Amino acid sequence: MSSASFKGALDLALELSADERAALAHDLLESLDGAADADAARAWEAEITRRLDELERGQVQTVDAEEALRRIDKNLIRRR
Repeated sequence: MSSASFKGALDLALELSADERAALAHDLLESLDGAADADAARAWEAEITRRLDELERGQVQTVDAEEALRRIDKNLIRRR
């Protein structure tokens, strides 16, 4: 694509509404990802189910977001 073609496409895109530009941006980014992993959705579903089961059986406990972020920061600092 030439610079002129790119500029023309950009000019047209900028004339779209905010919602239309967001949808276009989403579609463009999605086009870069390649084919989706067919097993990914099943794997995530299994992982979510496993974690919920552990919670319901009392095998794990939740922590609030502030505590989770504090732990993440502490681990990142240690790794530097």
